[in-house]
Amino acid sequence: MAGPDPGPAVPVWLAEDDLGCIICHGLLAWPATLPCGHSFCRDCLKGLWAAGCAGPPRSCPTCRASAAEPRQLRKNTMLQELVDKYSRALRQSSSDGADLALASSKPVTSDTPERKMKDILHDLEEIQKKLQENFTWKGALEEHLQVKLQEAPSSSSHPLPDHSCPAPRRAFQFAQWAISPTFDLRSHSCSLEVSEDCRVVTVSHWPQTHLWSHERFVTCQVLCSQAFSSGQQYWEVDTQHCSHWAVGVASWGMRRTQILGRTKDSYCVEWKGNSQLSAWHMVQETVLGSDRPKVVGIWLDLEEGKLAFYSVADQETLLYECPVSASSPLHPAFWLYGLNPGNSLTIRPVNV
Repeated sequence: MAGPDPGPAVPVWLAEDDLGCIICHGLLAWPATLPCGHSFCRDCLKGLWAAGCAGPPRSCPTCRASAAEPRQLRKNTMLQELVDKYSRALRQSSSDGADLALASSKPVTSDTPERKMKDILHDLEEIQKKLQENFTWKGALEEHLQVKLQEAPSSSSHPLPDHSCPAPRRAFQFAQWAISPTFDLRSHSCSLEVSEDCRVVTVSHWPQTHLWSHERFVTCQVLCSQAFSSGQQYWEVDTQHCSHWAVGVASWGMRRTQILGRTKDSYCVEWKGNSQLSAWHMVQETVLGSDRPKVVGIWLDLEEGKLAFYSVADQETLLYECPVSASSPLHPAFWLYGLNPGNSLTIRPVNV
């Protein structure tokens, strides 16, 4: 006799990052939700506020919106329940050797370990539904990529390139000013690691054991060693392997508790990970559109007092331009944010 129908498999995409605290990079503990909707561990948030590391007093570390008094923080019971369920499912998975990504296809009975796992997966399906609205950027990003794939011409409709002829060189207007700056090892936060050639910065899977100093950023930011107070320079950043990022320039004197673009001595373009590209200049945001540049070119012209950002493909397409002051030398600056270990930004050689 055939066993009972186990029911449909339950796809679960929930990961630890979805229930994580952006401050400690761990699972939420006593989650407190601010009026803007962002959630953090209560103790992490209070500690950050006490140290003055969240910008204006009692502001959200993510969006900088003003928040309540620390003593008014209340536990988000729904989030706490979801974290508890996730932790139980993770422990059960470890003990039973099950794969949380797919439901078991074996027949189950009400008092077997497989049945318990199915119940846990059912709980996780409910978690997925509850959290889906808070993580719509994932779906938006997938939809954007799908559209781009559909728009791409099929290989069958075009002849293969003739490799006997050299490929045309990129038309490049900044060739003579191109540089390849390197990340400064004194400034990057303990959540980041830098490659040996100092041109790739990555969100670490665990906190790094760097010596703390006042030159090191609290958030996932880093400056380059090169400083510019005159002349003209151009460099390019590969952003394809980072879901949330900002690139621009900042003075070395930028406070290490502040965020790129949110100060009067820093400028940037920022991809929010939810199909929105923005520019930040003089603490003001300008929404640029919904297309994500894979490579960003930065043109710093201190002779004319101008900063420009380009989307780089076969040629440079202007994204944003603003006046810039060189009252203090400016360094290339970067921000990798969100709970995405392994995300990286690369200062790439300029191809001409």
